[in-house]
Amino acid sequence: MSKVAASILISATTFANPTTPKALPFGASAFVTIDNQIRVSVDKTAEVPVVVLLRNADNKIVFSQKINKKEAKYAMKLNVDELADGKYELEVKSEEGSIRKELNLSTQPAQKTSRLVAME
Repeated sequence: MSKVAASILISATTFANPTTPKALPFGASAFVTIDNQIRVSVDKTAEVPVVVLLRNADNKIVFSQKINKKEAKYAMKLNVDELADGKYELEVKSEEGSIRKELNLSTQPAQKTSRLVAME
């Protein structure tokens, strides 16, 4: 059985005035691999500390990682094979704002593969 993300929805929020949006001092991307991992990449344009959080549907933090303000680029792999099916939220945040990604993990049953080999 394997976990896959059925959907990844991206939203960025900042705590500045909504009429004058402030650019975040970092960018983030995430995707789910076929081998049950979430790969996260963070690129910072300023020396600010950043935190990566993964929350379950009950808003409980199941993973937390602090990124030092001196690290301009950071990449990580999260193994989600042991997580229960359901909705999760990945958040990358600093004091200036956050980027949130919604993940929906679901187990797909293993598919039986049959092959026919003919020899002449």
